[in-house]
Amino acid sequence: MRNKNISILFSLFYLKLLSEDDYIWSETESMKTLSLVFLSLIILSMAGTYLFLRQEIFGSKPEGARLARVLQSPNYKDGQFQNLRETPALAEGYSYPKVFFDFLFKKFPNGVPVDSIPSIVTDLKAIPKDRNYLVWFGHSSYLLQLDGLTFLVDPVLSGYASPIKRFNRAFKGSDRYRVSDLPPIDFLIITHDHYDHLDFETVKKLKGKVGKIIVPLGVGAHLEQWGYETSSLIEQDWGDSVDLSHGFKLHFTPARHFSGRTLKRNTTLWTSYVLESPSKRIFIGGDSGYDTHFAEIGRAFDEFDLAILENGQYNEAWRYIHTLPEEVLKASQDLNARRLFPVHSAKFKLGQHPWSEPLMKLTELNKGPMLNIATPMIGELLDLDNEAQRFSKWWEHLE
Repeated sequence: MRNKNISILFSLFYLKLLSEDDYIWSETESMKTLSLVFLSLIILSMAGTYLFLRQEIFGSKPEGARLARVLQSPNYKDGQFQNLRETPALAEGYSYPKVFFDFLFKKFPNGVPVDSIPSIVTDLKAIPKDRNYLVWFGHSSYLLQLDGLTFLVDPVLSGYASPIKRFNRAFKGSDRYRVSDLPPIDFLIITHDHYDHLDFETVKKLKGKVGKIIVPLGVGAHLEQWGYETSSLIEQDWGDSVDLSHGFKLHFTPARHFSGRTLKRNTTLWTSYVLESPSKRIFIGGDSGYDTHFAEIGRAFDEFDLAILENGQYNEAWRYIHTLPEEVLKASQDLNARRLFPVHSAKFKLGQHPWSEPLMKLTELNKGPMLNIATPMIGELLDLDNEAQRFSKWWEHLE
């Protein structure tokens, strides 16, 4: 985005010079030289941006039959996917200059833990196939085994949540698991194509280790670009339902967010999911701001054994596309969830709050009719058959 803005500024300045009277150009040779320098910078900047965005990590845009499906979607209007209700990128009272200024120059204390994130190294390949469990890998990545099938959700196991190495690096101690540690995966589930959910390096290494890949409409273009066969993809729109196998059913349900791996947004869909197994119903929330869709999903499915909701990397400025802690509790209640598992924290610094604030605030706000909140450490088994299981406030020792 910065390269694009610089290019635009240079272009406008150059065009302004061209619009002046001829005497400007004949005034001095130095002005001519300056003009050539600006023009060269414009060309170099545009060429550099073009070549940079041609890298495989950025994926591909929908084309052909996939694009035809996108264009027919009721959720695609005015050249991009839309949320169910109007969703400003920034909340009222905020502007991009202010947000960018704060990001570049304002200091936010405790954004990174003072020591290693505590974690547990579990031998995932040794867990019996008949156990129902969830193992969290930090942020929004987790392994889910349920009624004999294994699901891997939004895995980011490369150590980075960025197309450029050394940006958005994982917190020390939070990056304990690699693709080689995983058992065979029946279904890989991706909620949207942002780098902290769809990781190029991880997905490339998973090739040959997963059965089917479940993605929202349009995201399959990235997977095909990275070597996956079209036949391995389950790619649908909000409102669609798919019978998986062994009595499992998956529903594509709305979320309030956005998508994009390059400068152009919303060419692919973002989604939440309802996963129904023979014994349980689980809500996989992905990223979403709070809205009425949580209550609508709750009414449609009556009750959830577990709701997995994002809680982290939030800000009042972008509250329409990320939930605040108090809204996470409300969304869990709207869904009629018996148990809440908060994710989207404790691995990457993508927001401006202290790193431990999401879990601290959520547990402090959980008063009155108490919600059952599961807060395992990275690598710690969350037993899906034991709602009485409790976890320590492991984040308190690193504030």
